[in-house]
Amino acid sequence: MSKEIIFLTAFIIFIIGVLLLDLLFVGKKSHIVSIKEATIWSSIWIAIALAFAVFLFFHAEIVHGISNFEDLKNVVQHYSPFLKLDDSSFENSLTIYRKESAINFLSGYLIEKSLSVDNLFVIMAVLNAFSVKKKDYKPVLFWGIIGAIVMRCIFIFAGAALIYRFEWLLYIFGAYLIYMGIKMYLQRNNETQIEPQNHPIVKYLSKKVKVFPRYVSNRFFVRKNGLLYLTPLFIVLVIIEFTDLVFALDSIPAIFAVTRDPYIVFFSNIFAILGLRSLFFLLIKVVEKFHLLKIGIAVLLVYVGIKLLIHELLVHIGFKPAYSLYIILIVLFLSTVLSVIFPKKQPATIPVKNN
Repeated sequence: MSKEIIFLTAFIIFIIGVLLLDLLFVGKKSHIVSIKEATIWSSIWIAIALAFAVFLFFHAEIVHGISNFEDLKNVVQHYSPFLKLDDSSFENSLTIYRKESAINFLSGYLIEKSLSVDNLFVIMAVLNAFSVKKKDYKPVLFWGIIGAIVMRCIFIFAGAALIYRFEWLLYIFGAYLIYMGIKMYLQRNNETQIEPQNHPIVKYLSKKVKVFPRYVSNRFFVRKNGLLYLTPLFIVLVIIEFTDLVFALDSIPAIFAVTRDPYIVFFSNIFAILGLRSLFFLLIKVVEKFHLLKIGIAVLLVYVGIKLLIHELLVHIGFKPAYSLYIILIVLFLSTVLSVIFPKKQPATIPVKNN
């Protein structure tokens, strides 16, 4: 077994352990999550992601099992062909590689985190449309995250293999991301409309399996008269998984604009996804205050799309990975601060005179 697989396995075991801790102890009882609890857990997940970035800054070579200069050159040639090493010093080259890995991880993490915000808007619309009780949000989001992790793992490593073999796919990804960014900007004020009875997934599952006519606490399955039924909550879970699948088509190509290393892409995706549940409960409390965030996300999509289209030119002019991190931070900072400075105008209400 290669050192990469060993590290990846250890990482996945760690993630499963954290999720089991959350499921069995922290989130054992269904309850409405307060803004205080959501803020605390969001802070914890962000702190863990930052700690991993620090680990990469000092020990990134452990991910690929790099132990000598030859190993480093092979990894760089495979995943970072434009990275310039110091041929005269293994230690200096290792420092360059560590720094780039940490920066790429943070850039990917921020991109995934910001794109996930738009995903959360849709999830919020699904939960509201299907009249899911707030105390039952946690189990749906938990298992939704599990499914997202599995799908991202498959998508990322398959995508990396395709890009390594067919590099021209980066140009297709770039054009697609620019299109999606422009589309998001033009549709920024549109509200997501979901009609449960007309949703294609609802129609399909209703024909193929037995669906119980009402919710049964936070259960996904229920047995009645010896027959196993899916509950409406399971239907909601399937729709959320499908929603994440669609959004993965945006987020994964976007992070490949930052790095081609599937391990860094995977790690940044997973850490961003792990904090989604707490971010969701925080977002529903403050969603109206950051109305310009969607424009910021659209700008980021267009930016990473352009970066993919001209990635070779950027290398020749000395465009460093840190510049992408700065641009991402600036866009997110401005869209957040400007949302507070210029709050969304509320529609004027006409006073009703009592006769």
